[in-house]
Amino acid sequence: METDWLETGRAELAGLIARHATGAGAQPTAVPALYFFQAVEPTDWTHSFYEPSLCLVAQGRKVAALGDEERCYDPAHFLLVSVSLPIGARILEATPERPHLGLHINLDPATVAALAVEHPAAQAGRDAPLGISVGELDALLLDALLRLARLVEQPAHIAALAPLIQREIIYLLLVGAEGPRLRAMAAASGPTQRIASAIGVLRRHYAEPLRMADLAREVGMSVSGLHHHFKAVTAMSPLQYQKHVRLQEARRLMLTQDVDAASASFQVGYESPSQFSREYRRMFGAPPRQDVARLRGGA
Repeated sequence: METDWLETGRAELAGLIARHATGAGAQPTAVPALYFFQAVEPTDWTHSFYEPSLCLVAQGRKVAALGDEERCYDPAHFLLVSVSLPIGARILEATPERPHLGLHINLDPATVAALAVEHPAAQAGRDAPLGISVGELDALLLDALLRLARLVEQPAHIAALAPLIQREIIYLLLVGAEGPRLRAMAAASGPTQRIASAIGVLRRHYAEPLRMADLAREVGMSVSGLHHHFKAVTAMSPLQYQKHVRLQEARRLMLTQDVDAASASFQVGYESPSQFSREYRRMFGAPPRQDVARLRGGA
């Protein structure tokens, strides 16, 4: 029965991840765009940017948040991220005896676009859907994910087989229940693709003042249309998105380049270090110095 196979497949996937995800956090594998994840205890919220991707929990339970929207997923479900988004994540179930085990696959936008053209939907959606969703994991998708993960232990076959399996995974997502979200990303003239373009502008020019009229003009939308569709996809306004980008970049600067909080705040576009510290604490749960010390293992 399919249910029995799903249980067996999930157990095999969990075992494979456990063998190779030997440290904490997300770890790259020999398979391009494939990451394994392990945690031995529940976590607080962590914030990072997700590119278009599929996330799967093989063991445990996790919640992802985009703005005020939260989505829980477990071994019977997957998380789909259709555009580049600042997502909060929290592991809900994990122990040393039964750790949280998961995988993350980045989805190549060019492959998504090509397959969306090759396999068009019967009816294209006109609205811009929220950029994250949770779908039910079926036997076909689990089989493809398992075959991709097995390549970690079959490195001689990675170059030949990984691109084919990744293409198969994207195809299965496109023709599945969550397919309209990926198709919206791939539609060149649709609102989601224009919002994806706006996201790209904000990420490249995050340190510059945001002028909504200029951004709307660059992506071919009205200011009101940009506001409406941007919030529909990202659950936040363009200004809030820019703030997420600035805070994430400031955190990276402090962590990797030993920059102090005031310098980091100016580099990412803040004019007031005190405002930066307030917003940083609101997002990451601690003042900049304390948060960076914790990440470095010093607090």
